[in-house]
Amino acid sequence: MAWHQGRTRATAHGMGKAARGDGRGLRRAAGLAALLLTGAAPDRGRIAYVIDGDTFRLTSGERIRIAGIDAPETQQGQAKCAREIAAGLTATATVRKLLTGQTVQIERVGRSYRRTVARVSWNGRDLGDELVRSGIARWWRNHSPKPDWCGTRRR
Repeated sequence: MAWHQGRTRATAHGMGKAARGDGRGLRRAAGLAALLLTGAAPDRGRIAYVIDGDTFRLTSGERIRIAGIDAPETQQGQAKCAREIAAGLTATATVRKLLTGQTVQIERVGRSYRRTVARVSWNGRDLGDELVRSGIARWWRNHSPKPDWCGTRRR
């Protein structure tokens, strides 16, 4: 079975395809569409744990993936080289020091891999912007190739 079968993927650009025939994917997509169409004000949440440079868990248990950026991977099966793992471990440690226990504003824009994708603000600043500016992350547009952390292709 391919990695994408049996999963529903919705993005900020629209609803993804529901690979399940049991209706769960359609219900999830409808719920997400309702959330996106309400135009609700950003929520506030407290960060309980930083998973990696672009993903964290709130005290509510919700996993948040910061929209529009990519940080290097920390796991051998996901990273493309040792250099990426080293950069990912550094990024994760830096973001943990910076954000663990902090309260952030969250504007949900989609879902990906059972995580909420959101624009995140901290201390009145866009968190994605700050992480890119500091070199911890790079900009990453939806459906484009992930940034190269191994130095094998142009950024």
